[in-house]
Amino acid sequence: MALKNLLALVVLLGLVGVSVSVLDLDFYRHKCPDAEAIVRKITIQYVSHRPSLAAALLRMHFHDCFVRGCDASLLLKSANKDAERDAGPNLSVRGYEVVDAAKAALEKKCPGVVSCADVVALVARDAVIVIRGPWWPVPLGRRDGLISRASEANLPSPFLPIDALKKTFADKGLNTKDLVVLSGAHTIGISSCALVNVRIYNFTGNGDFDPSMNPSYVRALKKRCKPTDVGKSVDMDPGSVKKFDTHYFKAVAQKKGLFVSDSALLNDFETKSYIESQVGNAESSFNKDFSDSMVKLGMIEVLTGTNGEIRKKCAFVN
Repeated sequence: MALKNLLALVVLLGLVGVSVSVLDLDFYRHKCPDAEAIVRKITIQYVSHRPSLAAALLRMHFHDCFVRGCDASLLLKSANKDAERDAGPNLSVRGYEVVDAAKAALEKKCPGVVSCADVVALVARDAVIVIRGPWWPVPLGRRDGLISRASEANLPSPFLPIDALKKTFADKGLNTKDLVVLSGAHTIGISSCALVNVRIYNFTGNGDFDPSMNPSYVRALKKRCKPTDVGKSVDMDPGSVKKFDTHYFKAVAQKKGLFVSDSALLNDFETKSYIESQVGNAESSFNKDFSDSMVKLGMIEVLTGTNGEIRKKCAFVN
């Protein structure tokens, strides 16, 4: 009932580009009743051995949905290296092998039935569950896109200020609360020194660091990231990267956000208020809020009915 109420609310609010009414929690009940169980089994096998895949698969879902909607266009390969996955922001996306393994298992059981887009949505949810993060319902029935262009991969940049971030999310039908809640996924994320070095070594071109950052955090980052480091990884939630919790919001409140886009959340009344509400709150609403926002994310500009196709292999159109 809660999901139905959420879907009705989404319709009333006019969520951009979403075909809500044709996604269904029981979409595969007759044609592939074991679909979710198959995907969950494969996801558990991979993520239990490599827990860092949880953040990677969650990020994959986000990156896919923000470009042409949740249509698995991110998974398509191009001989000319000009597909979405070849765009700069997507070169560090990983976890394709999990989706491919789940899809292969589904094709053996129910050939030509379950879309890659639905698999991406399911593995993201199930991967988070493996690391004891929140569960959310995943309505199904998405179809796979036929087009994938690197030039269209205009994803939210980690260097964006708050107004630009809000607009980027609003363009996809996500509101300011969704922005701050989904940013909370950084609680399990990692990035690279390449994306933070300018911020800590030469922010204005005068050998300085971003003044919006906690000086003690800058010193810690400099120990991890030397000026010439580009490949070394760095935690996005210092001190709690292996646990899906509200610690990220505490870090941001202490001016320890890794990216400009993290720190920018303190520059808006609504996002700052949400952060403050989660810090030190024994009855945090974050898990429920995250679940609600993930349902909305998974419905962005979905293809349904006779649009798109059901790919046999996720990396190639049929």
